[in-house]
Amino acid sequence: MKTNLVLLAALTAAGLVACGGSSTPDNSATSPVGPTVPAIPDGTTVTLALLETTDLHSNVMSYNYYALADDTSLGLERTSTLVQAARAENPNNVLLDDGDVIQGTLLADLQAVAKPVACSDTLAIHKAMNALKYDGGGMGNHEFNYGLPFLSQITNTDFGIPGVSKPAGNCGAPTFPLVLTNVTGVTSQKPILPPYALLPRDFAAVAPDGSKLTVKLNIGIMSFVPPQILEWDQKNLAGKVAVTGVQEAAKQYLPELRNKGADLVVALSHGGLDTSPYSPKMENGSYHLSTTGIDALMIGHSHLVFPKGKETGAPALDASFAAIPASANVDAINGFVNGVPTVMAQSWGRRLGIIKMTLARQGGKWVVQPTKTTVESRGFKYTDGSTVVKADPAIAPLVAAEHAATIAYAKQPLGVATDFEMSAYFALAGDVSAIQLVNQAQIDYVKKFIAASTDATIASYKNIPVISCSAPFKAGRNGASDFTDVAPGASAAAPVGLQVRNPGDLYLYSNNNLQAVKIKGSDLKAWLETAARQFGQIDPAKTTEQDLVPSYGTIYNYDVFYAENNALTYQIDVTKPVGSRIANLTYMGKAVADTDDFIVATNDYRAGGGGNVPGIDGSKTIIKSPDANQAVVSNYLIAQGQAGGKVTLANNGSARSWSFVKVTTAGPVILRSAPGHLALAQSSGIKNIVAEGAQDANGFAKYAVDLSK
Repeated sequence: MKTNLVLLAALTAAGLVACGGSSTPDNSATSPVGPTVPAIPDGTTVTLALLETTDLHSNVMSYNYYALADDTSLGLERTSTLVQAARAENPNNVLLDDGDVIQGTLLADLQAVAKPVACSDTLAIHKAMNALKYDGGGMGNHEFNYGLPFLSQITNTDFGIPGVSKPAGNCGAPTFPLVLTNVTGVTSQKPILPPYALLPRDFAAVAPDGSKLTVKLNIGIMSFVPPQILEWDQKNLAGKVAVTGVQEAAKQYLPELRNKGADLVVALSHGGLDTSPYSPKMENGSYHLSTTGIDALMIGHSHLVFPKGKETGAPALDASFAAIPASANVDAINGFVNGVPTVMAQSWGRRLGIIKMTLARQGGKWVVQPTKTTVESRGFKYTDGSTVVKADPAIAPLVAAEHAATIAYAKQPLGVATDFEMSAYFALAGDVSAIQLVNQAQIDYVKKFIAASTDATIASYKNIPVISCSAPFKAGRNGASDFTDVAPGASAAAPVGLQVRNPGDLYLYSNNNLQAVKIKGSDLKAWLETAARQFGQIDPAKTTEQDLVPSYGTIYNYDVFYAENNALTYQIDVTKPVGSRIANLTYMGKAVADTDDFIVATNDYRAGGGGNVPGIDGSKTIIKSPDANQAVVSNYLIAQGQAGGKVTLANNGSARSWSFVKVTTAGPVILRSAPGHLALAQSSGIKNIVAEGAQDANGFAKYAVDLSK
C-alpha cells in the first residue's frame, strides 16, 4: 500500500491522475500531496478573476476568410490583448473556455476535412490557446461536428467507445485540462472525458492584520453541452454516446468535487439562459445550473453579451435577456443569475468574460463574498468605447502557415461565374439573392435522389412536390461584419468567378448534411409560423421607433422556403402575434390545404428537431443524405460551370417567395444591417428599404423600412 501511495503522489504531482477514467494526461488534476502548511487565519481574504472565452469557432486571426479581408471586430489574437490586460489587473486569475472551439471557419474546415491535421500536429486554434496558457476548458456542441475519431485525435483522448480509436502515440492537443460532465459512452456508461477537474492554484492573499501571504485554492470546473447534440450530430453520435440533463449531471459530480477539496466550483455551460421550467432535454439549461450549488457560471452557445457591456456606448441588452421576467431573479446589468455570478463573452473572441470574486476564510473554509463580486463582458473597445484593442503580435507567427494555407484554399476557383451579388444584408426584408441558389441546389439533389432510388418507398414519392428551405445563416448574428456577401460588384457586364470560399459564405455550416422530410400542408404552415417568430410584433399605431428584428441571436432558424419557378409563395403579417402571422400561402397559384403533401429539402439539424418546429422531430425524415449541404451547393455551382452556364440574377437570385402583408405605420420601423448598402437594396429591387439611418452601438446601420411597399 505504501508503494501505491508513493506512486499515486508522483502521478498526481505530474498531472496524470484524471477523474472519470480517461487515459489522457493533463485532463484533470487533484491537489498535490505535500508537506503540511500552517493554518490560514480566519478573516484572510483572496481576490481572484475568472476569465472566460466562448464560441471561438476557430477565429484565431482578425480575418474573414470568406471575404478575404481583415476584420478587427473578431479574433483570438485580439482577445489575447484583453487577457493580458485582465491578468495585469488581477494577478490571481484563471483563464477558461466554454467550448465551440474547433469548428466555424474555413481554417477549421481545412484542418478537419480538406487537409486533415496529422496526429503529430496541433490545431491552429489550440496552438494559440496553448500559448495563452489557458487553465482549463469545456466542450460545445460543435466539437462533435467532425466526428468522434477526429475529436479523439485532436484532444489526444481515448473515449473508450468501440470503433473510435485515437492514433497511436501522443497527438497534438490542448495542454490544459478538458472536461465534459454530461456525456457518457453508451457501452462503457462512463464519461468520455473527465467530468471535472480540480485546478490547484497558489494565490496572493491578505491576512486580517494586513500582511501578505500565499494561499492554495482548489478551483473545480465542470462542463455541459446541450442534449440536442444527439439530434444535431446523429450521424456521428448515434449509439455511441448518451447525454444527461445539466442539473442531473451537476448534482452527480458536485459532491465529489467538494469532497476532493474544491474551494470554488465553476460551471462551464454551453447553453443560454432559458428561464422556463426545467427539462433534462433543455437546449439552454444554464439558468437551472445556478440552483445546484455552484459558485460561478460561465455560459455560451447563444453568441450574446451577458451582462450588458460596461464600456461607453455599449449596445443594449439582447431582447431575449430584456424579456426575462423579474421573478426569474436574473440581473442582466450586473451579471447574476439567482445570485450566482454569470458571464457570456459573446463569440468569435470578441469579448472576454471577467468574474472578479473575493473569498474570505471563515471557519476554516473559503466563503464567497457576494457584495465584493463583479461581472463584466469586456469588448475590444472597453477603454473608451471607440478604440479597438491591438492584436497581440505573438499569436500570428504561431499560425502563419495555417493562415496562408487557408487563404490559398479559399481562393481556389470553382469554375463558374455569377452576374449578380449574392448578399444577406436585407434577407429579413425579402431579399433572396443569397438563399435562392441554396434552395435550388437542395431541390435538385433531392429530386435526383428520388428519381435514382431503387427503394420502392422512396420511388413512390416521385409525384409529390419537392420544396426546400434554407436560412440566411450569416445575417448579423455575430455583428455588423457577419453578412453573406458573395461576388460584390458582379454584373452582367462584369461577371465574377466564384471560388472555394463562396459556398461556405452561402451555407455556413459545413457539418450539416442534407436530409428530406415528408410533411403535410398543416406542417408547412406551422414551420413557417416558427420561422416568422424572428420578427418583432409591430404596432401600426405606435409613433416611436420599432425594431423589425429585435434579435439576430437565432437567425439560423429563419427558414426561407422556395419551390421551382417560385411556385410556393406566402406572406408574413408582422402586426399579428407569434403563431398567427402566415397569410396567403399558395402553391402553383392555389391555397395550400392542410392535407396537401410536400417533401422538404433541409438539413439534418432541422429535420431532427433543431429549432423546435412543431412535428419536425426526425419522425418525418425520408432521406438521410451522406452529403453535406455546403458540398451540395458547391457541386451544384460546379455543375453549372461544367454545363457552360453561369449563375444569373434572373435564374438564381430574384425569385422572392415571401413578402410582408402591407401595412402603414404611424412611426418608424427599422432593420439593422451593415452600413453602406442602401444602393444595393435599391438596385436589387428591395423597395421596402427606403433610407439608411445612424449606426447603433454595435455598428449596425438602422435602415428605415416602409411596410406599406
